[in-house]
Amino acid sequence: MQSASRSVRIRTAARHVLGAAGVVALVAAAAACTADAPGAAPGAAPTPVGRPATSTGATSSPTDAPATPSSQPVTPPSSAPTSVAPTPVPTTSAAPATPTAPTEPTTPTPTPSTPAPTSAAPTPQPAPVVLLEAGDTGSKVRSLQARLRQIGWFAGDVSDRYGSRTTEAVRGFQAKRGYDATGRLDERTWDKLVAMTHRPTSDELANVKPKPTTPTPEASSWDVDERCLTGRVMCVSKTTRHLTWVVDGVPQYGFDVRFGSDELPTREGVFSVYKKKVDVISNLYHTPMPYSMFFSGGQAVHYSSNFARLGYSGASHGCVNVRNKPLLVQLYGEVRLGDKVVVHW
Repeated sequence: MQSASRSVRIRTAARHVLGAAGVVALVAAAAACTADAPGAAPGAAPTPVGRPATSTGATSSPTDAPATPSSQPVTPPSSAPTSVAPTPVPTTSAAPATPTAPTEPTTPTPTPSTPAPTSAAPTPQPAPVVLLEAGDTGSKVRSLQARLRQIGWFAGDVSDRYGSRTTEAVRGFQAKRGYDATGRLDERTWDKLVAMTHRPTSDELANVKPKPTTPTPEASSWDVDERCLTGRVMCVSKTTRHLTWVVDGVPQYGFDVRFGSDELPTREGVFSVYKKKVDVISNLYHTPMPYSMFFSGGQAVHYSSNFARLGYSGASHGCVNVRNKPLLVQLYGEVRLGDKVVVHW
């Protein structure tokens, strides 16, 4: 009995030893699993553990009770927060700048600036060359007076003396054309006067009065209109294109005339001269109308250099154009205000 109970005690002690060894093995395994866990002290020596229970080679009898684990709780890995070293944020270091070759400084191209316009001083006009003036005498003065008389700026006999009458005549001629009205004859005034007049005849320079013209057969064969048989009449025929100066039914002389176009016709009928003027410029057409004898509005009998040059290839603006200047100048001197004008076919 004693040996049997001793055997039982030995087996019981062996079982206790084996159970303790299993607990130690479990603790060692747990320690091994947590050795590298976060928060473990670096360099700590591993905890020595015994052999696992399975390595003892002991077998349990079917009658043996299964080994029960120790009631000691297994310590789990600490869940306390551990301080984690901050992971350094990689910084991107700037690449070293590649040295560039120095550039030569560019010289700015000067932009030519436009100089501000400067008001240039007006070039003084040369003083006109005076040809004749008050106090001068000679044949040139006589010729000047004769030309001024042709266009109605000088009245009376001509002489060789440049006096007050000549000064006033020249001044009026200059003012009419917008020239400086000095009363002295300069080149500009003389050129204009020459262009408007003809070379004085010997009779004009000698103050010889023109003789009445004897009617010619041509003048006698005029286009008779009964309205031209009484009084002093400029009888104008559109059929023959002729003007006849008639006094008390007797034709004195006549000359060719030209009329207006179909768009600007010369009016027909009986009129009278209401105005006479030697030097006239048309207000509408800005053309010269020398020796004008107005009879109907702006229509007049007057000299036309265009008619003298081109003949009947042109037309007037409604006036009665004359190309025989000497005869027209003579007629201008004879016609009076109120004399009749008859324009007919």
